[in-house]
Amino acid sequence: MTDRVRGFAAFPARAGRGPFARTWWGRAWVQAMEDTALDLRQLRKGRRYAAAGLVGPITVGPGRITATTEDAGEGPFRTAVQLAELSTADWELLLDRAGAHAGHLAALLDRQLPPELAEVVPLLPGIGDLDPDCDCPGWELPCRHAAALSFQVAWLLDADPFLLLLARGRTETEVLDDLGMRTRTRTGVPAAEAYARVVPPLPEPAGFVPRRR
Repeated sequence: MTDRVRGFAAFPARAGRGPFARTWWGRAWVQAMEDTALDLRQLRKGRRYAAAGLVGPITVGPGRITATTEDAGEGPFRTAVQLAELSTADWELLLDRAGAHAGHLAALLDRQLPPELAEVVPLLPGIGDLDPDCDCPGWELPCRHAAALSFQVAWLLDADPFLLLLARGRTETEVLDDLGMRTRTRTGVPAAEAYARVVPPLPEPAGFVPRRR
């Protein structure tokens, strides 16, 4: 599997207390889904399903995030969340800004997403940007299965914001190669040593219990 499609093992069931997402961009992802939910009951069920570890391995690729979700006595159901890829013009704006500010580049390499960088183009989803899809018979958007997947995606984004860039259309390698060329053009200093660092495995999310609404 190439880095244009990345797969992640299923999260185990979680217990404890705490927010569902710990980073500002993870919370923004969850908020985008919650703001357009047609049925809050489905969101509550989705949170419980995510907490119970009912979402299978997650695959992240340009424009689409998929998994299978279990449901007691039903399923598993094929579930997806779709997100529009950025245009070439938007990518140029985003990479120009990131390449022009050393702090933005350093933050990305530390698996952080600077708020100023995310505001250059519509990188994070807004209201209506997340398009849930599921082959279950439910009509709700999102259904409980798509909601569960979306909640768990926030855990992945917490650990690695490059997955948001992948969902928007560019891989980590593509982004870093492009930024390396822009950096060399501006400074004449190779950036390869900054990109050679080994990326550790994604950490487990902090424990939590679903909120009641």
